[in-house]
Amino acid sequence: MINIGWIGCGRHASQMLLPQLGRNGFRIAALCDRDGAALSQAAANYGVTALYDDFRELIAHPGLDAIGMAVGPDLHRMASIAALEKGLPVFMEKPPAADAAGAREVAAASRKAGKPVIVGFMKRYSTGNRIARNVLDGGDFGSVLGVTGSYMTAPTYFQGEPDYTGFYLHHCVHYMDLIPWFAGEDFGDMLVRSASPAPGKLLIHVNFTTKGGVIGNVVMGTVQSRGTPMEEIRIMGDHARLEVDNIINVRLFRDPPFKADDPAATLDPACDTLSWTPNFTAAANEDHKGYAALLADAAAAIRGEANGAPDIEAGVLAMERLERMIAQIKA
Repeated sequence: MINIGWIGCGRHASQMLLPQLGRNGFRIAALCDRDGAALSQAAANYGVTALYDDFRELIAHPGLDAIGMAVGPDLHRMASIAALEKGLPVFMEKPPAADAAGAREVAAASRKAGKPVIVGFMKRYSTGNRIARNVLDGGDFGSVLGVTGSYMTAPTYFQGEPDYTGFYLHHCVHYMDLIPWFAGEDFGDMLVRSASPAPGKLLIHVNFTTKGGVIGNVVMGTVQSRGTPMEEIRIMGDHARLEVDNIINVRLFRDPPFKADDPAATLDPACDTLSWTPNFTAAANEDHKGYAALLADAAAAIRGEANGAPDIEAGVLAMERLERMIAQIKA
């Protein structure tokens, strides 16, 4: 069991992250939040008695094996560096810092301490995305030629914020990690176009290439309703195509023959379309968003076991890509 000290008891942590800790080998040994009501509620939910309103005091709590946090980008940087200086590995929500320079500071502290920092890029673990990645890794799909991704949200959180800082750091950073992960390499050339019909409403198209020749387009924006499906991924190969809709519906298209004129036509798993949709009526606590699987990999990383968790180096790359995109929008 990993004794973790957790910083941040807000809605996101309480609904998405804290419930997944126990099922993945973590014991919440101490909690920290400046909001007394949120702290008390989380403490009651998980039977925690060691409570703090200062992250430095929490990090000094005896017997901790790791620090976890879901707060703001500046505090992510400060608290993770403080934890690393105490020799404690870290799980943090994204973004790892307010800018790429801050993320690089965390990476340097991680290397100096010899301890991992895992960043909460749970999109890699969303059920449909993980299935798609495993198909690509299986070898039969062949080389990725192109990737198109769309990840939208509503203007609710960003109205009156013409600089869109929160949108960039908490929303766009996900696809600055996910799309290169699917492409298999970093962005090379990047061309960004944007449209903003009103304050708080922004649509971005990012056209990219990679050194290996993958081409693609990333669409992000605040001009859709959060009540509709928000994500679409299209991965193009040579006579093969993967589609992931709403992070849970997956289709694999190959090169099937025409069937209308074939009286013996059937469905051939070697070439016909395969699809998968989860069974939400099953009595199983499945986390299709990916937080549970992410924290399982984070636990493996903290224990020093083999894992595929996105580390702080991935966080640095995502922040650097994000800053390249923002620079073109503001130019």
